[in-house]
Amino acid sequence: MPNVPGLRSCYALVGRIVYFGRMLDKIRLHAAGRLPADYIPNIGKGFDRRCGDFLRVDYASLCTHTLTQKPSDRAVLDWAEAQGGRRTDDECDIWNGFMMKRGWRDEAITILRKRIKEGGLEDKPISTMFDFLEFDEGRDPIASRAWELRAPMVIVVMGVAGCGKTTVGRPLATTLGWSFRDADEFHPAANVAKMSAGLPLDDADRTPWLAAIQTYINETLANGISAVVTCSALKEAYRQAVIPPGANVKLVHLTGSFDLIMERISQRKGHFMKPDLLRSQFEALEAPKDALVIDVAPTPDVIVAEIRRALSL
Repeated sequence: MPNVPGLRSCYALVGRIVYFGRMLDKIRLHAAGRLPADYIPNIGKGFDRRCGDFLRVDYASLCTHTLTQKPSDRAVLDWAEAQGGRRTDDECDIWNGFMMKRGWRDEAITILRKRIKEGGLEDKPISTMFDFLEFDEGRDPIASRAWELRAPMVIVVMGVAGCGKTTVGRPLATTLGWSFRDADEFHPAANVAKMSAGLPLDDADRTPWLAAIQTYINETLANGISAVVTCSALKEAYRQAVIPPGANVKLVHLTGSFDLIMERISQRKGHFMKPDLLRSQFEALEAPKDALVIDVAPTPDVIVAEIRRALSL
């Protein structure tokens, strides 16, 4: 199964537990009609059911709360613990150990071996169900569980419109098993309407947008979660407004020629940034001095690999 946009690694942490974030992704993707057909028969079963049982919450109620209230992952977890009782750190450690080792010398090994064969993954070093799902969806399980070895990190992918922030940022997050958010999601409705009309934003328009991104970064790191977030961040003042002081944030600047990016942005459909605003973005750009600079001419896969190599991820 190829990677599923928006579906996190099994190893991804929300709060103190693994898998919970992936379960929420499945709930949201299914509701949006974006969960692949192969996943649908097992939704709410298997690991999903076990996760609900561990938190002592009804899966259907969890789905309803997630979809109607539209809270953050951590807010859903807080709600679940309010319903079923807060789990101790020791209980969470036991849960994580059980889930991460499922299929290794237990009754699930028969199913695991069958799935490995069906997926044509006999050449991969798979010993658990989590590892199978990582390889099956195109991720490296060693990188996915790197939260055990390093502090949570946020990568901010910046650059002018059309440089490929989302095109690169989403698969980067997927291969790492991290959360992903696109900067466009943080714009208030007034900003979207203004850009849709072909009008550039001014600094007053950008202030709440940049503040919302910084809030997301602060909350993500505070919850022990690693993530990739995109933001044009063209000026130094904007980057200071987005990146919390002293936070474990890495800035990746995607760069390319005006002609190349103009060609790419002219081919985009359904996006509110108009090609004729690109020139003003190049003129406004204040290149950062402390960013990892990546040329956008290669394919996204090559760019993702280069970012991971440069940041030792």
